[in-house]
Amino acid sequence: MQGKSQRLVELDFFRGLVLLVILVDHIGGSMVSRMTLHAFALNDAAEVFVFLGGFATATAYVSMCARRSESAARARFLRRAFQIYRAFLVTAALMLLTSFVLRPLFGSAPNLATTDLDAFIAAPFTALIDIMLLRRQPYLASVLPMYVFFALAVPLVLPLARSKPWLLLAASIALWALAPPVAEYLPSAEDLLWDFNPAAWQLMFVIGVIACCQPVYPRVSGHRFGWIVSVAALAVVLGMAYYKLLVLPTSFDGDFKRNLAGARIVNFVAIAWLASDLTRRGAVRRIAQLAPWVGAVGRDGLVCFVAGAVISLIVDSVLFTLTGGLLDVPYGFAADAIAIGLLLAIPHRQRLFDALGFGSMTSAAKAKG
Repeated sequence: MQGKSQRLVELDFFRGLVLLVILVDHIGGSMVSRMTLHAFALNDAAEVFVFLGGFATATAYVSMCARRSESAARARFLRRAFQIYRAFLVTAALMLLTSFVLRPLFGSAPNLATTDLDAFIAAPFTALIDIMLLRRQPYLASVLPMYVFFALAVPLVLPLARSKPWLLLAASIALWALAPPVAEYLPSAEDLLWDFNPAAWQLMFVIGVIACCQPVYPRVSGHRFGWIVSVAALAVVLGMAYYKLLVLPTSFDGDFKRNLAGARIVNFVAIAWLASDLTRRGAVRRIAQLAPWVGAVGRDGLVCFVAGAVISLIVDSVLFTLTGGLLDVPYGFAADAIAIGLLLAIPHRQRLFDALGFGSMTSAAKAKG
């Protein structure tokens, strides 16, 4: 058990870190977001989030197979799909509610879900059905629907990842290549496009699953010429950073992210390889031990994602109104500090409830659940 715990320290840390990065990346005036992944790479935290989701899924599936049975693992992820769908509904409702409360005060803020809110006010029943059928995905809830599909696919993906990884990877790449036309058949209301095409992003999830199930990195890095791969990865990261910072004149269109462009995959894989090098040398574990609160966010990932969506929308709206949409260093850092502090407090909410005298109530609720 001790060995298993140690292996998961890095995973929890990376998951917590990426949730914090997603938080500040969705605050327009954030100063910290000027230094996060998207600032110097062609990909952003989304690839890390989905890859880690695949890696964590494989870890949980294999562990449950060992402790109980494969049928129990399959049933667990069918239930997980429902949990993610429920989280999507909660997040969508919170985006609409938050936008409804904030619009009278911060109506000029660009990220309020005003279009979805207006549709809901005009035709509540229709809008509700659209949300339940994934046809409408209010701001920041849009990453969760594809995870529902991923969870449903786990009973098929995991056995292939363990026995026929190359077949799984080939099928995943083929589906990724066909993703743009597949997007036309995704359910949508009023010609709304999904922010994340699951037919494309499944490749990043599958790569995470295979990375967990197959010892590709240890075999390559352990070879006497393995250092060449690390040097090549560093060259890719530096080359794409140069392109992003000094050559790229404008931002890419929505399809570049929606359909997971190949350049994003290459950039992410290079960064992930270097991160694996740091992990192998123990650097990530030492950092994780110095910042255990980051790992706590990662361990409570789904709840922290939902809470982070609300926090970022509120902080972004207030900051935009205070600064008139212009960058303001003091206000930007203050917004970062508030948002990060609130999200770091989420995993410790039980302590807060205990301090306020609500501990017995929450404990009873958990017991009933």
